[in-house]
Amino acid sequence: MNKPKFETSNLTADNVAKIAELFPGVVAEGKVNFDLLRSMLGEDVFGDEAYEFTWVGKRAAIAEAGRPIRKTLRPCAEESRDWDTTENLYIEGDNLDVLKLLQESYLGKVKMIYIDPPYNTGNDFIYRDDFKQSRDEYDEENGVYDEENGDRLFRNTETNGRFHSDWCSMIYPRLVLARNMLRDDGVIFISIDDGEISQLRKLCDEVFGEENFAAQIPWRKRTAKSDVPFGISQDYEWILCYAKSDKFVACLEGGTRKYYETDDLPGRPWRVHDLTTQRSATERPNSYFTMVNPKTGDEYPANPQRTWAMTQETFKKYYAENRIVFPGDYDFLSISKPAFRYFKEDDMAKAGDRFGYIPVSTNLPSDIGMTQDGTKDIDTLFGQKIFGFPKPVALVKYLVKATTAISKDERDIVLDFFSGSATTAHAVMQINAEDSGNRRFIMVQLPETIDEKSEAYKAGYKNICEIGKERIHRAGDKIKEEMESNNVQLKIGEEPKQVPDIGFRVLKLDDTNMTDVYYAAGEYTQDLISMMESNIKPDRTALDLLYGCLLDWGLPLSMPHTQEEIDGFTVHTYNGGDLIACFEERVSEKAVREIASRQPLRAVFRDSSFTSSPEKINVFEIFKLLAPNTNVRVI
Repeated sequence: MNKPKFETSNLTADNVAKIAELFPGVVAEGKVNFDLLRSMLGEDVFGDEAYEFTWVGKRAAIAEAGRPIRKTLRPCAEESRDWDTTENLYIEGDNLDVLKLLQESYLGKVKMIYIDPPYNTGNDFIYRDDFKQSRDEYDEENGVYDEENGDRLFRNTETNGRFHSDWCSMIYPRLVLARNMLRDDGVIFISIDDGEISQLRKLCDEVFGEENFAAQIPWRKRTAKSDVPFGISQDYEWILCYAKSDKFVACLEGGTRKYYETDDLPGRPWRVHDLTTQRSATERPNSYFTMVNPKTGDEYPANPQRTWAMTQETFKKYYAENRIVFPGDYDFLSISKPAFRYFKEDDMAKAGDRFGYIPVSTNLPSDIGMTQDGTKDIDTLFGQKIFGFPKPVALVKYLVKATTAISKDERDIVLDFFSGSATTAHAVMQINAEDSGNRRFIMVQLPETIDEKSEAYKAGYKNICEIGKERIHRAGDKIKEEMESNNVQLKIGEEPKQVPDIGFRVLKLDDTNMTDVYYAAGEYTQDLISMMESNIKPDRTALDLLYGCLLDWGLPLSMPHTQEEIDGFTVHTYNGGDLIACFEERVSEKAVREIASRQPLRAVFRDSSFTSSPEKINVFEIFKLLAPNTNVRVI
């Protein structure tokens, strides 16, 4: 048997271990000899001068991303929906700690991340991380004070610089941890306004790699206002998009273009593309001409404001190559003007493995909505104004659709660790209802208290998490009602649509399940340990312990689990045998033998279940005999 650590991984130590694996000689006693490492890599790897984005507090922020914590996620079945069957998660707690806890369970498993973090406008900064600096600490590190006598060195103290530094220190470790959770073909979208877009772009270049920058997409949040500084209305925000690697591809229309196969072109599937441009006759006079169908004599004059995409000479060349398609050439084509024919072989030659994908334009469609539409989405559900400035469901749906799979066999995970009013959860459920997809969501939100003067507080909501959970409930109910109504009206032969997963498991961040003696047993005498009732905190339930074990073993938190009585003892089985646990104060040999006979991948028992070392040894021998491949632990 071995003892679980119930502590998140030390990512810094893990990185040192990776360096040691590649260059054993540069690591001694857990320390990296960077001079030696540089010598082994070559002096050209890093010169005396190089471009670097930095801020006061960056080192602390980097260290924070790798620092382990002793915390856990406690299940809350009574606040959940469809606890036994749902694969969605709603997690309450500071997202920095939550992301650390999810590292092993969801390492490289998330397909898409969307976050709408605090914009740092001066009144929305609520994440008080330990590595945030006080004004004096900032001034000292930034050289504002003389170290010897404390005199101020500069009159301009750059208060705004500290303002940006705090925000950078807040977001940086969260982005590092989020990147770890993305699949190789995964992507992150981050909503931000002008205030921090320049800083965020540099941060993401460092965390995700400049080569993985995908897009900086403008999103129109409102119509122009007249009462604004300088007379310029800031009507747009930004959605910054970074890929995990070059394996990511964004696409629409279910992922592939539609190709036609026709008898006149056997073995050559093709598609058509618009032949007009956004250029005017003044800009492109050589492309302003009348196309004539040689077969029918029909004429198609160019629009003075949307000329053809080719000259008349090029048109003749392409027509001879069978590249021009006219209205009426094919009954199934609904075109009113000539179009260009692309063969599938052309797309494959041009894009390799990515042929056929319809790229997502940074010119977002108008129907994705503005802030007022996001407000309407949630106000309609609650019947009153309940949350300020949420993103529209249609916007998040568009991003989810462009980056996740429709197939029922796929279970793409969508993560939002600044969940707010849970717009992302609403969007995932809605799009699953529309295309019968099987996406799952993980929402993470700090239970930020609500202003007592607000309408939400008067309606009975004490923190943002209460609003988010209620929104998912109400959105799920609405989706279910609409789908059931549509299914009743189906015509003969039409298949009814299945209601998607509209449930969610609620988990709440808390301190570790274990007492201090569990982590520092060496500091206690054997007599003192024997006097203690348990190394588990007295307020923790068997479900608390089960989910603590799932996190420690790096298992996903959304799989089904059951409990049953074996010889009078409660036994928990997770995902059909990935883990079987018994946390009773006593457990019989008969129950142990039954658990072992099922040959689970993992088994865990409570330390206090065994009154003596021989009893523990006996359990080990039972598993060695009946389930030699089972990983057995005692907590």
